[in-house]
Amino acid sequence: MSPLPARVRIVEVGPRDGLQNEAEIVPADVKIELIDRLAAAGCETIEAGSFVSPKWVPQMADTAEVLAGIERRPGVGYPVLVPNMKGLERALDSGVEEVAVFAAASEAFSRRNINCSISESLERFAPVTEAAAARGLKVRGYVSCVLGCPYQGEVPLADVARVSKALTDMGCYEVSLGDTIGVGTPLKAARMVEAVAADVPVDRLALHFHDTYGQALANIYACLGLGVSVIDAAVGGLGGCPYAKGASGNVASEDLVYMLDGMGIATGIDLAALTETARFISAAIGRAPASHVAKALG
Repeated sequence: MSPLPARVRIVEVGPRDGLQNEAEIVPADVKIELIDRLAAAGCETIEAGSFVSPKWVPQMADTAEVLAGIERRPGVGYPVLVPNMKGLERALDSGVEEVAVFAAASEAFSRRNINCSISESLERFAPVTEAAAARGLKVRGYVSCVLGCPYQGEVPLADVARVSKALTDMGCYEVSLGDTIGVGTPLKAARMVEAVAADVPVDRLALHFHDTYGQALANIYACLGLGVSVIDAAVGGLGGCPYAKGASGNVASEDLVYMLDGMGIATGIDLAALTETARFISAAIGRAPASHVAKALG
């Protein structure tokens, strides 16, 4: 086990991954204020939206408007998700500097979610990553179902490593490993990271753990000692997976910051401001924040 990292970069995914499954459309001005509040709280990477088909994800139809309205702060990244070349072109028109592509480690999930095999999905992304690199954009990769799939159950670690390496070879500077349905436990999470790190340098890996069974923080802790120092999280615990009954969403950013603060690991994020932001967006969508910190602080 390596020493714990002195600093962790938190990738705030609330504005995209956290809100994308909300049934009621969140107004663009609310999304803009959310992103600006997150940046003011010290978040240095904020996933601002996605250029996917509005037919499939209507919540993200206003991403261009949101990007045009935010106050872009120096040193803060505002990546967006793109599924194909059309999405990339729309992202370029909005002046983005970083995009993300996504693949699954589960064949069953890939076929049910995007109607193609893993290999076919990677073939689709190749021209996207190539074109993005040619335009000077950073490209991040997501791998879903790294610790379990709602359709096939267990996912072989070899498949997780294979897809992660393929995205890295394709030019992704970083690969985020997603426990999409939140079924992982600490030892399984650590073994998964070790398996992937045999093919992809650990300093190019990130974690994206959902908290369905309340295991996300424990899973993150188990992987910090392996050299991982980038964690995805959503303010207020926003999100949830439509494929996992009762899924409570992403690990809450404020819970993660509280844990890291208590361990002496720097994030650059102001916990009080982040928690207030969790209250803001939770009120906007008509519910209480899902985080323990927000509940404890009242």
